[in-house]
Amino acid sequence: MIQKVRESPEWVQTSLAGAMCLGLEPGKFFRNAKSTCLNILLIYENGCKAACSYCGLGRSREKLIDKTFIRVKWPTYSMAQILQQLKTQPHPFKRVCISMITNSASMKDSVIIIKQFKENTDLPISALVSPTVMKGREDLQKLHDAGADHIGIAIDTATDELFEQHRGKGVRGPHKWKKYWDLVEEAVEVFGPVKTGVHFVVGLGETEKEMVLSIDRAYKMGARSHMFSFYPEQGSQLQDHPQPPMEQYRRIQLARYLINEGIISGSDISFNEKDEIIDYGVDIQKYINEGLAFMTSGCPGRDGQVACNRPFANERVNQDLRNFPFIPEKKDIDLIKTQFGDEVKING
Repeated sequence: MIQKVRESPEWVQTSLAGAMCLGLEPGKFFRNAKSTCLNILLIYENGCKAACSYCGLGRSREKLIDKTFIRVKWPTYSMAQILQQLKTQPHPFKRVCISMITNSASMKDSVIIIKQFKENTDLPISALVSPTVMKGREDLQKLHDAGADHIGIAIDTATDELFEQHRGKGVRGPHKWKKYWDLVEEAVEVFGPVKTGVHFVVGLGETEKEMVLSIDRAYKMGARSHMFSFYPEQGSQLQDHPQPPMEQYRRIQLARYLINEGIISGSDISFNEKDEIIDYGVDIQKYINEGLAFMTSGCPGRDGQVACNRPFANERVNQDLRNFPFIPEKKDIDLIKTQFGDEVKING
C-alpha cells in the first residue's frame, strides 16, 4: 500500500509549543509561558527552495522530516485534527499565524488554510509570507480577502549586502532585497498602517547602527519591526556561528521598542565609533522599568497585546531570556539593567 504524502494544504506543521497547547504533545512550560499564538507552517515533500544560511528549513538539509525551525521540532498534523482540537480543547491562543515556505504552492495553499481558520474559529489570522513566490499586491489582496488581518515579512538582515550573503547569491538563494522591501510597501497599502510586521534577526554581521536604520525605515513606511536574536540552528550553514552578545541585543531591542512606539526616531539615537548605541535621545529609565521593550514582539490579539509570544525561541530556558514571553518581573528587570554594557547609562 502506497502511503499518502503528507503535504499542505491538508497537512501542516505546528511548533512544539503550539502542539502542547492543543493537547497533542506532552510537556510543561517554563514559568507557565504558554504560547498565545498558534503558529502553522506549510509543508511539502520537496521542501523549501531557499537556502538561507541560518535557517533549519534550508534546501541543503537532506531529510525534511528531521528538520527543525526556530530551534524546536515542528510536528506534522492534519488540518482537520488541528481544527478539531481548537473546537474541543481549552487553549490559550489569541491569534493564528500561517507561515509560507519558499515553494511555488505556498501562496494558493495559504489562502485555502486561512479560509479554513476563518470559517472554523474566531481567532484573528496573520500570514507570514515569502515575497519570492508572490505576485505582489495581487496576492496580498487574496490573503486579506481570505481572512488575514495582519501580514509578516521576514527581511531578517539589516543591509542589502548581508541579505545577499545570507539569503541571496552568497548561498545560491532566490531571494531579493528589493522585492522584500517592495512587498512591505504594498502590504502597508493593502492591510493598513501598523498591520504589517517586518522581522529582523540581530547577529548576522550587522552593526547596531545598520539595524536601527532598517527598523526606522520600516516604521516610516507604516510597518512595525519584530525582533529575533540569532540562534545557531543545527544543520544550518551557521550552526557554529555564535549568538550576538547580550548587550548588543538589549541595546537594539530597546531602540526597536522606542521607534515602534513612536517615542523616538532613529535619528535621535547616538552611536560611538563602533556604531554601537550610546544614547537614545530620551530618558530611558521608565521604559526599562516597565519591561515591555524586552518582551517578544509580534502581531497582537484582539486585546491589542502581543499574541505572538514565541516562548523561548531565541534561547534555551536555562539561559538568560532575550525575548520575554511575559511581562518581566522585578528580578528580570534588575538583570536586564546589567545587560546594556558600559556606555549606556542605566540608573538603579
